[in-house]
Amino acid sequence: MSALRNAELVAGQPIYAVRATSPVPVDDFILPEEYLRRERESVAKHEYLSGRIYAMAGGSPSHNVIGSNIIIAVGGRLRGKPCRTFTSDQRVRVTATAYCYPDVTVGCGEPRFDQDDTLQNPSVIFEVLSPTTEGYDRGEKFARYRLLEPLQEIVFVAQDRVRVERYARTEAGWTLKDDLSELTETLRLDSVGISVPVSELYEDALDL
Repeated sequence: MSALRNAELVAGQPIYAVRATSPVPVDDFILPEEYLRRERESVAKHEYLSGRIYAMAGGSPSHNVIGSNIIIAVGGRLRGKPCRTFTSDQRVRVTATAYCYPDVTVGCGEPRFDQDDTLQNPSVIFEVLSPTTEGYDRGEKFARYRLLEPLQEIVFVAQDRVRVERYARTEAGWTLKDDLSELTETLRLDSVGISVPVSELYEDALDL
């Protein structure tokens, strides 16, 4: 499985070139049904792409704090709306051959689950980028996410500096809508009708 090594264009906007670091597969080729059977019996989490299983590494303290901040900031603003916020334990069916665990997932409307545990219709996905998995998240994983029809927005949040990128599905394709690098800026999530100060996403996370 390869990650992007050069800038790729999405509706005329560049996805920045990054280190091509990817998780290492832990097994030979298996069918999706076998992956799901094993995953439901496993204590550890694994992602599945095109017949290969990839172990999920634990997050750093700053990664975990940012993930928690996203859940609090986004989840609190979604109260009263027909939306739910899911943690990184929520598995998402991206395609028939791709299953992932986003850092934070927002689902709106009636949730659709495969066998009661795999979400099929997320509206917004957040990925907190770490140096070791940024290439994978921006590359193969991002490419798969863009194939998920119910998905409207994808947000990348850097863990080692202030940077928040929001990609949105438009009539022209996926487009970079926001590239924020200041704590005083605000992240808009148009698909769910809320705005979140960038400072809330990074609260107590940058000094770890």
